[in-house]
Amino acid sequence: MGEENCQQYRVPLYGAAWVPLKDLYNENKRNQEEQQDDQKQQEEKEAEKSESTETKKNSWLVLSGGGGDTKSGIQNSILIAQFDSTSNSLSRTPVEKHETGCDLPYRMAVHPGGEGLICSFPNSCRLFEWIAPTSMETNDLGVRASETVLTQLENVRQQLALAFNKEGSVLAVGGEDGHLRVFKWPSMEIFIDVADAHSTLKDLDFSLDGKFLVSLGGGPCRIWDVNSSAVVATLQRENDEVFTSCRFSINSNSTQILYITAMRDRGGSIMSWNTSSWMRMSSKHVVRDPICAFNVSPDGEYLAM
Repeated sequence: MGEENCQQYRVPLYGAAWVPLKDLYNENKRNQEEQQDDQKQQEEKEAEKSESTETKKNSWLVLSGGGGDTKSGIQNSILIAQFDSTSNSLSRTPVEKHETGCDLPYRMAVHPGGEGLICSFPNSCRLFEWIAPTSMETNDLGVRASETVLTQLENVRQQLALAFNKEGSVLAVGGEDGHLRVFKWPSMEIFIDVADAHSTLKDLDFSLDGKFLVSLGGGPCRIWDVNSSAVVATLQRENDEVFTSCRFSINSNSTQILYITAMRDRGGSIMSWNTSSWMRMSSKHVVRDPICAFNVSPDGEYLAM
């Protein structure tokens, strides 16, 4: 990997996500100008073309991590870094750093519509707000703690998995103790609350249409119907498999598919599952090392480990 697209920010990192920059900038403009005449609307159309090009060129990453206990000397913080797709490079230093004191921001979920991000800490989850940039070209994107307190996620111990659905209307949270909680967003009305969903809960993901939620932890993988709040399928392990990650995506026929990664004695494998019958379709051994992170590109063409 080249030097420019691989940077070390002197902080152990545990969470990473793309920032929905265009949504943030458009929201900022709406707040500044509520009424626009025809001329301004035409100017905005031209500006949006330029902004779209700039957005493709410049992207932003939000990262979470730190040293945990302050005795380590490593600050716990939320970082923002810039990625330039033209030069395939990350900014050498974070462009923004928000320190979180003694508490380590471990896992995170970014709202797809720009309504901030939620970070899990050792005993609770907190909401953070974006400080929207003044333009697509400036480096003044920031993050700050929200005044909104997520009371339903206080004193819940360490949460290991957080996920919004594609529309940002549902939030799922899974704990180290195996407790699964699913809320309507932003009301935080809970409609799935299962204390023993798994022995521990390591990963969550919503289907692209928002109908299903996959939860993964100790033991088998479970598929939840979001509307009925019921388990509709249990995906069993084979032989010595230990499930590690799960992601919904699409295949070459634009059909929804579920990928699950697993560890065996010979290394890491990726399996695919049919999302209608919930039958295993394929399994492929891909690496001798453990798979500690996994994701799929939006078009389903690439898998990243």
